[in-house]
Amino acid sequence: MSDGLNPEQQSAVQTLSGPLLVLAGAGSGKPRVVTYRIANLIRHGTVPERILAVTFTNKAAKEMRERIAHLGKKTLSVRGRRASPMPVVGTFHAHCVQILRRHANLLGYPDRFAIYDRSDQESVARDVLRQLRVPTGMMKPGDFLSKISSWKNAGLRWADLDAVVKTDKDHVAASGYRRYQQALKLAGAVDFDDLLLLAEQLFREHQQVRQLEAGRFDHILVDEYQDTNQSQYSIIRQLAGGHRNLCVVGDDDQSIYGWRGAEVQHILNFQKDWPDARVVRLEANYRSSRAILEAANRLIAFNKVRHDKVLRPARAGGIPPRVLQFNDELDEARGITQEIARIVDLRQRQPGDFAILFRTNEQPRVFETELRKANVPYSLVGTQSFFDRKEVRDLLAYLRVIDQPKDEVSLLRILNTPPRGIGAKSVESLLANAVS
Repeated sequence: MSDGLNPEQQSAVQTLSGPLLVLAGAGSGKPRVVTYRIANLIRHGTVPERILAVTFTNKAAKEMRERIAHLGKKTLSVRGRRASPMPVVGTFHAHCVQILRRHANLLGYPDRFAIYDRSDQESVARDVLRQLRVPTGMMKPGDFLSKISSWKNAGLRWADLDAVVKTDKDHVAASGYRRYQQALKLAGAVDFDDLLLLAEQLFREHQQVRQLEAGRFDHILVDEYQDTNQSQYSIIRQLAGGHRNLCVVGDDDQSIYGWRGAEVQHILNFQKDWPDARVVRLEANYRSSRAILEAANRLIAFNKVRHDKVLRPARAGGIPPRVLQFNDELDEARGITQEIARIVDLRQRQPGDFAILFRTNEQPRVFETELRKANVPYSLVGTQSFFDRKEVRDLLAYLRVIDQPKDEVSLLRILNTPPRGIGAKSVESLLANAVS
C-alpha cells in the first residue's frame, strides 16, 4: 500500500485514527495520498460506505471516485474479499442535499424541495425589489442576490445582519433578504447557498438529526480545507465530533476564495479545534523546477500568518522566472508575442510549447490580435475567441464584401444583419436570379 509514496505521504496514509491535518503543498501528490489513505482504511477493516470524502467541485469528486475504483480493482479487499461497495464521495452541496431530502420537513420544507437556478432566483429577486419599491438604478436583481449569497456564505441569516450592514445598499438588501427567504419557502424551494445553511441549521436545532447523520460514518476526509466557509466548517465539526476520525487536506498558502466566504483561519486553527491532531507536511514538489520553487518560497514567506513549510523540488535546475513590466496591455501583448515568435523561428520550441494565462476573459483580445499579426498559431481554451464573436464576424463580413463584392458567403451573412426585412424566400429568389 506504500508503493511509490515518500515518507511523509506514507505517514499520512498510515495514520488511521484521530484528527489529522495534511498540509499538502502545491504539486505534492495530494490526490494520490487521499486515495491511498481511503484504500488503507478499507484494508484495515473500515466498511467502505462508512467513509465520507468531501470535495468542492463535481469534477474533483468524479476524479476521486475514479481513482478509488481504479485502485480498488488492483488492491482493495476486505477480509480477503474484493470490496465492492464504495466510500461516499461528493461535494459539500451534494451531501447536504441528501441530508435535507431526509429531514427538510423539520424546517418546514417539503422533502422534494426544488433547487432554484440563477434564472429562478432572479425572478424572485425582481419581485422582492418591486415590493420594496427599489429603483432599478439603485440595485439590480443580480447585485441583490450577490449580497445575499455573501451573507449566506458567512453563515449569516436575515436576523443576524444588524451588526454587518453599513451602506444604503446593504440596508436595502437586508430588508429584502427576509422576503426572499419567505418567497422561496412558500414555493417549497431553496437556492444553492441554502443547502449548506439549512443543513447546518438542522444539526444545530435538532440533536437527533445530527446524531443520526454523524452515525452514518466512521471516517471523514475533507479536501481543500482552506476553502471551507463558516457553514461547511460547522457541518464537518458536528459530523466528526463523536468519532473524531477527521482528516483534512489543504494548504493555507493556496487559500484564494475569501471573496466567496472561505475562511483560512479554519485550517490555521485546526490544532486548536482538535488539540490531539497529528500534522503531516507534504513538502516534496513533483510539479515545478527548483528555480520556480525558490522564487515561490521566497514570496510566500512574506505571509506571516501561515503554517510553516518549505516546498522542496523533486526536479533539479530550471530556468529562473522573470518579471517583466510593460507600459500598457498593447506593449505587453506585442513583447510576449515577439519573444514567442523569435524562439519558434529559431526552432527551439513549437507554438504548442507555450501557454499564456489570463485573469479575465477580456484580456486575450489584444494577444489574439498580435499573435495573428505575427502568424503564430494558437488555440483559445476556456472562453470564446474575440474573433469568433457574432458581432466581430458580422463586421468582418461587411469589410470582406466591401473589399471583395463577389464574396457570396460574407454577403449572405450580413444581408439581413441588422434586420432589414429580407426573408429566406427573398434570399432564395436573389440566389436563383444570380445563378441564371
